[in-house]
Amino acid sequence: MDPTPGSMVPSLLALLLLLSGGMSAPSSPPAGLLGRVFQYIDLHQDEFVQTLREWVAVESDSIQPVPRLRQELCTMMALAADELRRLGASVDIVDSGSQKLLDGQTLPIPPVILAELGNDPEKATVCFYGHLDVQPARQEDGWLTDPYTLTEVDGKLYGRGTTDNKGPVLAWIHAVSTFLALEEDLPVNLKFIVEGMEEAGSLALEGLVRREKDRFFSSVDYIVISDNLWLSQRKPALIYGTRGNSYFTVEVKCRDQDFHSGTFGGILNEPMADLVALLGGLVDASGHILIPGIYDHVAPLTEEEKETYKAIELDLEEYRNSSQVKKFLFDTKEEILMHLWRYPSLSIHGIEGAFDEPGAKTVIPGRVTGKFSIRLVPHMNTSVVEKQVERHLEYVFSKRNSSNQMAVSMTLGLLPWMANVTDNQYLAANRAIKTVFGTEPDMIRDGSTIPIARIFQDVIRKSVLMLPLGAVDDGEHAQNEKINRWNYIEGSKLFAAFFLEVAQLHKNDVNVSA
Repeated sequence: MDPTPGSMVPSLLALLLLLSGGMSAPSSPPAGLLGRVFQYIDLHQDEFVQTLREWVAVESDSIQPVPRLRQELCTMMALAADELRRLGASVDIVDSGSQKLLDGQTLPIPPVILAELGNDPEKATVCFYGHLDVQPARQEDGWLTDPYTLTEVDGKLYGRGTTDNKGPVLAWIHAVSTFLALEEDLPVNLKFIVEGMEEAGSLALEGLVRREKDRFFSSVDYIVISDNLWLSQRKPALIYGTRGNSYFTVEVKCRDQDFHSGTFGGILNEPMADLVALLGGLVDASGHILIPGIYDHVAPLTEEEKETYKAIELDLEEYRNSSQVKKFLFDTKEEILMHLWRYPSLSIHGIEGAFDEPGAKTVIPGRVTGKFSIRLVPHMNTSVVEKQVERHLEYVFSKRNSSNQMAVSMTLGLLPWMANVTDNQYLAANRAIKTVFGTEPDMIRDGSTIPIARIFQDVIRKSVLMLPLGAVDDGEHAQNEKINRWNYIEGSKLFAAFFLEVAQLHKNDVNVSA
């Protein structure tokens, strides 16, 4: 008898696990309070996984602008608010207003949660940022399981949002709840800012941060973000920089209606042909961006920076296998890391208005829109990049002598972010990682964009730390996204250890200043 699709799922997922390698075992727990914290987390890990299952079940997709999904986002924010109230936190649900779409439709922006727990003036105040929205996911797109049903196979927890970012948000909450369950004082005061539109550009969040600068954020000493991945499957990392992002649309229009290719084919400048030429003129086969001037403001590479890449551990074969890629554009560790972190990249994401369903529909689209983005690095400027892109596309389009209309628009312009790795909380995080994992972390940058990091840095003027929990093969934004149970549980311990390390460093600073 042939196996049913459902019965094949565990074996297929197990095969993915074997291909990607196993996990390291956690080190033995320390003595004293931290040992009791670790023991409690181990004993209650099934409860923690169950909570993650409940959160993953909410289809909190912020990308697709439809009322049903906005309601799911509001449900997700309410779940999180309830969880924070159970900790004893005071919770403020901040109305974020509405979003007006290009078609004239108006949709509510999910509220932002501001929560506080503890106000002891003798303690450091640590603010945690997280987001609960996710990228779209459908099982028919290649998921081996329902993306909104948490499925555990051989220690891997599969589901949309598990690693980006519901799992890390919950790990922080579990660390807090463990101290409270053991009837121990929290080592630090805690604040939470949790949003539901990060994947869509954190709409309305910057305005909120600016408004709350001298209120909610006035007492904050440190800010922690856990919305990234390690560079390895087993070795933890600390992240001190991210790229920015300029997102563009380019529309080519002949008319609003599509054409029949038998009736009009051969007598029109077809919008799709124009668009393909425009997109094809953005980047070459080696990944080099073809837009004139785009590299002019990239920070020069120094010898000191070169040395930092040599020190990072990266098994290229493991990295390639876990990524399921046949070949990268570059052959050395240093080249790959530099092109991920310190050089801009251009990616083409899709075409709106084109026929993409199964079958052979002989249509000529009357209007099509291409979507692409450029990841920005220091010292690139969004307004400069916008002008460079517009000029380049106008030039390419003019060479086609097309009678169609072209319109270019930058829909997002997010700057890169860099941290000061000598700040106290980086030292505290390093110590916590050594306690939990028994190793020094990789000090790395991230090629993705976390908009709020730069906003915090510019507006609140406090140290921002990126403390990731996920492994390199977690597949954020991709099919079969997962977080390892080991990362999720050890990550909860890491946050708990981090609280104690921050408290100790803060106490030392107070004693020195006294």
